[in-house]
Amino acid sequence: MAIRKLNAITNGTRHMSRLVNEDLDKVRPEKSLTTPLKSAYGRDNYGHRTCRNRDKGHKRLYRIIDFKRNKLDVPAKVVSLEYDPNRTANIALLSYADGEKRYILAPKGLKKGDIVMAGSNAEIKPGNALKLKEMPVGSQIHNVELQRGKGGQLVRSAGTAARLVAKEGTYCHVQLPSGELRLIHGECMATIGEVGNSEHSLVSLGKAGRNRHKGRRPHVRGSVMNPCDHPHGGGEGKAPVGRKSPMTPWGKPAHGVKTRGRKTSDKFIVRRRNEK
Repeated sequence: MAIRKLNAITNGTRHMSRLVNEDLDKVRPEKSLTTPLKSAYGRDNYGHRTCRNRDKGHKRLYRIIDFKRNKLDVPAKVVSLEYDPNRTANIALLSYADGEKRYILAPKGLKKGDIVMAGSNAEIKPGNALKLKEMPVGSQIHNVELQRGKGGQLVRSAGTAARLVAKEGTYCHVQLPSGELRLIHGECMATIGEVGNSEHSLVSLGKAGRNRHKGRRPHVRGSVMNPCDHPHGGGEGKAPVGRKSPMTPWGKPAHGVKTRGRKTSDKFIVRRRNEK
């Protein structure tokens, strides 16, 4: 995989770069594993705008991903590695020995033709899924479950990986990419390896239009607005915030105020990501 910088033929391509991945197969997605995707574009079920700076973006077809990895002890062959417009990671199409096909997140190092498996008998290699209690300490993992049987919820973005730090009774200590150390039950499933497509974050969009394709509208700073539109607005030239702390457009503190509500899973956090 490499990053190709485009020639400055137009103003839009002057700073634009793209990912070039020769390993990806340019094929249509598996029809039985796709479903239409309706964009909410920042609106609720009444059509009221609940999130600013969002738009519909480009039309996409959703690929159904197997986050649960609950087809145990059945080997599967990697038929193709494909691009997925709905996520930063690439996906791999698996064909199981019984003929069933499923999509999974493509880990780093997985190639077309490889054999992967989920279950207690699986080897410790990228793409195989096991319970946390069955993995050796120090393993790099992704697609980690928080609740048994619910499917992977953590560590699914391109280039991310968590680490199994220790085992203590029925729980395992897992260090997340953010630095947070969390207790997760040993019966929860996870996939070995790091999520592929790690160079995704190095791509330069080059023009505003590529952000519009993602469904992101222009974001305007509050300091350039009028006082009636934003607490930071008004003044001659570049003016300071002019109050105790930065505010949101609705007058609530923006920096240094905790917005996370109480969650039942908070008791499983051993060390938070912002603790020294």
